[in-house]
Amino acid sequence: MKDNINYRKNKFNLILFLLFIMTLSFSTETSAQSNETYMRIAKIVVDGTQLENYKNALKEQMKNALNLEKGVLAYSAVQDKNNPAHITILETYASVEAYQEHTQALHFKKYKVTVEDMVISLEQIEVFPIAIGNKNKISLY
Repeated sequence: MKDNINYRKNKFNLILFLLFIMTLSFSTETSAQSNETYMRIAKIVVDGTQLENYKNALKEQMKNALNLEKGVLAYSAVQDKNNPAHITILETYASVEAYQEHTQALHFKKYKVTVEDMVISLEQIEVFPIAIGNKNKISLY
């Protein structure tokens, strides 16, 4: 039993690491401002009977945030392969102020109201980048 728990923790940590590697493609201008970058992880448990509706609302919110908000730099959302109702989101903003503006955006407020009864739990974690890379660029902090 204990081995299974350790395996799941290691698997989750690997997923988070892969999120960092896969999500960001900084432009030169953004890299110059990387000291201001603000990152968060949201760990969400969704009512399994409403999972598809939740995923649709999340995708719409993410698309709008990336298209409409200059300060939203990157979003990645994944679900646990063994427990699909467990969603992890990595969010990257240009600054804390950009995050605060995001929380006041109409599309974000719509998302929050839409998913209110779908979300069983939400844990938000502020994180600092250590290393982020993709084939085009590697940023070390």
